[in-house]
Amino acid sequence: MPSRRGPLHHPPYGGAVDLVARLRAAGCVFAEEEAELLRDADESQVARRVAGEPLEHVLGWAAFRGRRFVVAPGVFVPRHRSELLVDLAVARAFPGAVVVDLCCGTGALGAAVAGAVSSGDSKASPPASSDSSATPSIELHAVDADPAAVACARRNVPGAVYEGDLDAPLPPSLRGRVDVLLASPPYVPTAEIARMPPEAREHEPLGTLDGGPDGLALARRIAALAPGWLAPGGALLVECATHQGPDLAAAVRDYGLAATVHGDDDATTVEGRWPTH
Repeated sequence: MPSRRGPLHHPPYGGAVDLVARLRAAGCVFAEEEAELLRDADESQVARRVAGEPLEHVLGWAAFRGRRFVVAPGVFVPRHRSELLVDLAVARAFPGAVVVDLCCGTGALGAAVAGAVSSGDSKASPPASSDSSATPSIELHAVDADPAAVACARRNVPGAVYEGDLDAPLPPSLRGRVDVLLASPPYVPTAEIARMPPEAREHEPLGTLDGGPDGLALARRIAALAPGWLAPGGALLVECATHQGPDLAAAVRDYGLAATVHGDDDATTVEGRWPTH
C-alpha cells in the first residue's frame, strides 16, 4: 500500500477533493482510491492515515484475493504478493485435505485457500480413498505467536486457530496427515529493517518482519519441522524474497524434501514435496 513521506497537519477536510489532496500531500500514491474508501471516515481516522498508519489498520479490514479480512492495529497486513503462495496451495489442496497455515497473521492466506477449494477452484484430485462429496472443503489449522494476530485469525479462519511458536501448539494427531503446509514467515534480513517504509516498520510488529541475519531464520525452522507433519506426497510451501529462493530450496532439500522454486514478478515461493512412500 502507499507509504507516507512525512506527517502533515491540516484542518479538517471539507469534502472529497480536500481529502484526496491531504492524502496525496501525505505521500499516498493511490490517493483517489483511498479517499473513496475513507469517504465515510471521521476526522480521527483520516488523521491516522495522514500520519502514516496503514490504511488497513484504519479501515479495520484488508482486501486479499477479492475478499475482506479483519485486521487490527499492530497486526501484519497480508500482502498481495502472497497470492502466488495461495495459488500454489490451492492447486495442491483438494476437498477434505488437511491444510496448515504457519505464521498465519490475520489468517487470510489459509482462509483464501479454504474458500477457493470449497468453491471448486482447486486443481488437485483427492486420493482414491477420499469421499470428496462428504468433505466439501479442507480441514484448516492456523498458528501464530502473536495474540493480536490470533484474535484476528479467529474471526477470519474457517477452522482451528492456535497461539504459539510455529508447530508447537498443533495437535499431535495431525502428524503425518498434513497435505499442504504453507507459511509466509518474516523474511526481511535484520540489517534491512531500517530501510523499510515507515508504514511497515512503525506499525507492524518487528517479529513479523525480521527474518534474522539472512532473512531465512524462521523459514529454515519450518523446513526442518515439515517432514514430521506432512502426509505422503504432501507439499510444503514457503514464501521468501526472490534472491533467497536458492538458499531456501537447499535447506528444504537438506531435510529430505524435493525442492522447486516458483516465482512471478512479485514474489517467490519454495515448494518442498515429501516422498509418496
